[in-house]
Amino acid sequence: MATRESEFKTLTEVGTLGRGKSKHRPRNDPDLYGGEYPFVQTGDVKHAPFYLTEYTQTYNAKGLAQSKLWPPGTLCITIAANIADTAILAIPACFPDSILGFTPHPRKADVRYTKYCLDAFRGHMEQISKGTTQDNLSMDKLLKLRFWFPAYELQQKIAALLTAYDDLIANNQRRIALLESMAEEIYREWFVRMRFPGYRASSFDKGLPMGWNSTPLGQLIGETKRPVKKGDLAGHARYVGLEHISRKSVALTMHGKPEAVESDKLAFVAGDILFSKIRPYLHKVALAHFDGICSTDTLVLKPKRQDFREFALFTVFSETFIEIANTASKGTKMPRADLHFLKQLRIPVPNDALLTRFSTMV
Repeated sequence: MATRESEFKTLTEVGTLGRGKSKHRPRNDPDLYGGEYPFVQTGDVKHAPFYLTEYTQTYNAKGLAQSKLWPPGTLCITIAANIADTAILAIPACFPDSILGFTPHPRKADVRYTKYCLDAFRGHMEQISKGTTQDNLSMDKLLKLRFWFPAYELQQKIAALLTAYDDLIANNQRRIALLESMAEEIYREWFVRMRFPGYRASSFDKGLPMGWNSTPLGQLIGETKRPVKKGDLAGHARYVGLEHISRKSVALTMHGKPEAVESDKLAFVAGDILFSKIRPYLHKVALAHFDGICSTDTLVLKPKRQDFREFALFTVFSETFIEIANTASKGTKMPRADLHFLKQLRIPVPNDALLTRFSTMV
């Protein structure tokens, strides 16, 4: 019978580990791209839920020739840019040498269990990857780590249990996305297309229904700045970096730990709107449903009235507002939203009764 100590193994004892391939230089040569072969990058791994099915780039035959097509079931592990993010390929795909590919030996390792192992130790892997110029998790560092690999049947049972919970989470995320889409559509229908309840009987004056006002955004929301020094971060439970705010989703579903943060931050409270002021075109806006700290590159916006919250949220989340914020942003390499300019934008604001009705529905 195996001892507990003997069940701790390196990845190469239970499978094969290799680097992705992208030999051609320069790597961004357009002659390599635009074909039928998925080319997965570190950002795709980071944003994959569990199995990776979506990607932002493809190789053509020339791109494939200088790379390698990995089969479905390969565990992708990022070692540069994003450290120790994992996802299991559900499709054949190529990836660069900033991603490692792990393939388990039959009946030695369950790929789902292996992913859970690596995810559990992600904080440690990030720590040993710290560098002076750029963080990097080398293959040598990764191969020095030993993970608990019990009997194959037990690995499968553990993976099945955890997967069941992940499926519940995924179902909830789909439900959140559906409800969010419904709320966004109501906003557009009522306040963009002006087909709000009772619109047929309403009188309009200069394009606005009677009882509405053209109001500067700054009268709806204000920026709150509550600096938190690095030495005081331990007093907070959750940290929201820009990487934790999803694109084109107001639902805040991710956060990190303050102990991993190494600079001053800003505090926010439940009900605040978090708006990424760096590269506004990335469309990162979220409603906080817990207290925490966030990056200083985040605008912490507070509605000036309770019934303004949902209306203000979907106003700054709208495609039109994001386009304006991006056009008016300052800086070339790292454009930042100009809040002073944005607060002067005039917004058609409905009467209190309609505001309350929208807030209640959303």
